[in-house]
Amino acid sequence: MNDVYESPLSSRYASKEMLYIFSSDMKFSTWRRLWVSLAKAEMALGLPITQAQIDEMQAHIDDIDYDTARAREKEVRHDVMAHVYTYGKAAPGAAGIIHLGATSAYVGDNTDIIQIREGLRLVGKKLAAVLAQLADFAQAHKAQPTLGFTHFQPAQLTTVGKRATLWMNELLMDLSEVEYRMKTLRMLGSKGTTGTQASFMELFDGDEDKVKALEKRIADDFGFAGVVPVSGQTYSRKIDAQTLATLSGVAQSASKFATDLRLLQHLKEVEEPFEKNQIGSSAMPYKRNPMRSERICALARYVITDSLNPAFTSATQWFERTLDDSANKRISVPEAFLAVDAILNIMINVVSGLVVYPKVIEAHVRNELPFMATENIMMDAVKRGGNRQELHERIREHSMAAGRRVKEEGLDNDLIDRIAADPMFGMTREQIVAHLDPKAYIGRCPSQVDEFVAECVRPAIAPYLDGEAIEVEINL
Repeated sequence: MNDVYESPLSSRYASKEMLYIFSSDMKFSTWRRLWVSLAKAEMALGLPITQAQIDEMQAHIDDIDYDTARAREKEVRHDVMAHVYTYGKAAPGAAGIIHLGATSAYVGDNTDIIQIREGLRLVGKKLAAVLAQLADFAQAHKAQPTLGFTHFQPAQLTTVGKRATLWMNELLMDLSEVEYRMKTLRMLGSKGTTGTQASFMELFDGDEDKVKALEKRIADDFGFAGVVPVSGQTYSRKIDAQTLATLSGVAQSASKFATDLRLLQHLKEVEEPFEKNQIGSSAMPYKRNPMRSERICALARYVITDSLNPAFTSATQWFERTLDDSANKRISVPEAFLAVDAILNIMINVVSGLVVYPKVIEAHVRNELPFMATENIMMDAVKRGGNRQELHERIREHSMAAGRRVKEEGLDNDLIDRIAADPMFGMTREQIVAHLDPKAYIGRCPSQVDEFVAECVRPAIAPYLDGEAIEVEINL
């Protein structure tokens, strides 16, 4: 339909897998699975529910009559009761026991937790895919000297591969955070209208052991280690805030990577992939804009800002429950997952096709290396009998003069020629040039790359690489 608004996250950016996790089919079939789980547990613990009723409910988990549900919700103004009614129409023999003892949060909040877990799993898989690609890239370029930058001013040399470990390190922190969130995630369980489980105490004639066993059975059904220990009607909205803080962390790391790549593309040192028929600008045909990296930054900005939504929601909940969370979390939580999914899809695409231009990198290194080599040159001159303080001042003067020549006149850096012509140093040009091997200024970069990849990255991503490879499609 072209006459109504649709979210670009759905139509342009997010993957089918993430879209399904937050789809109506996933949501409402999970509601039904939760009702089946509740009924099974209640039957096993002695309530008058039959296997025939369970079987009938199970047979209709996926055939959801959305038209009936919409019509009923319009009438009763309650989404859960509309779906209880619709499920009962599909499974009339079980209609009387569907949702027995539960409140709306039983299906709503437990489904939210299940969706969050599945969303985090997919984010974890895609983080691992990015890390695997970056690890290969880092090792391939671990010894390629390049200018390091502080304040975006030339600093000591690093290598192309070592710089990639900085991106990986932050993504690895994000993966660890995602795994922690999944490990500590708990279902709401069956807590009742204010978290007291009073309705279930009534159903089980005050038997607390059965009420607790009910929750354990439900948690086991869905593969959770347990339920939250206490709650009001809903799980604490801090869980949403913590989840989006984790997603914000992924967005921050991705934006840092993409920003660096945009700057490198300006320097013509490293570029994101550029397709054969891609158009960089409608007015300037020669342009190769870093559009994918810019999109990463744009979506990351959205996620980082969106992470404030559940934080405010958590801070403004009243007592055991208030409903001003509902409309907000229906938007803020799924859209954050969709945006992070899109970000990681683009990163997988970009990293898989990074283009490095060694000759440009070498030229930039050559232009700046004389300045960086001055300390080594000075030490060599001291060994030959020079005065350290006097040599330091002379190098400062020559460096300033060479810098002015480069900046004001647009000429080459002639610092080496100036030092060679200065008798105070007592060194030939060849002796000075011997200090200009870039590999002498990269420290432990190659070893750091190998060690980091072998000891930190590969073990962390190994559990994610046993299944099918992640395939992404960048549509637009």
